[in-house]
Order: sequence, then C-alpha cells, then structure tokens
Amino acid sequence: MFYALIAHDKPGEIETRKANRDAHLAYIAETGVVAQAGPLLGDTGEMAGSLVILDVADMEAARQWAVADPYAQAGLFASVDIHPWNRVIGG
Repeated sequence: MFYALIAHDKPGEIETRKANRDAHLAYIAETGVVAQAGPLLGDTGEMAGSLVILDVADMEAARQWAVADPYAQAGLFASVDIHPWNRVIGG
C-alpha cells in the first residue's frame, strides 16, 4: 500500500538538510520502499521539506521508516504527516 509522507523543515535548517542529504538518499536506496520522492520548495525555491511516497505494508511500517530517516534523526523536521495514498495517475 502507498503512504504519502509530508514533512516540513524547521525554519532556518537548510544546512541540516544539506549535511544529511547523502545519508537520506542512501537510506532511500537501502530500504527500497520509496516509490517517489522529492523536496518541497519554499517561496524562494529553496528546499523546505519532503514529499515521500512509500510502498509499505501498513501505517506502522511507514511510521518506522519515517522515524529512521536520517533527516528525522538529525531533527530537521518541524512536522511530519503520513497519510494512506491511492495512486490514480502515473505509474
């Protein structure tokens, strides 16, 4: 099942994001459950959050993935929301 993870960075934390980006991308590759992902952008076009579509068994697996994400471990996010998601377009 798909889950949409929507995370908003804490204000002024772009350096935390940059410092942990390689570990975050490695985690995505290692876990193999990310169907789509990319940064949310702020008004100036700077990275300000994340949208990650997870393909996992259930909400608990999505939560566990989110907690172990290096961005989360570094304290980057002000908020993280996870929602079941139904892909209608794209594939």
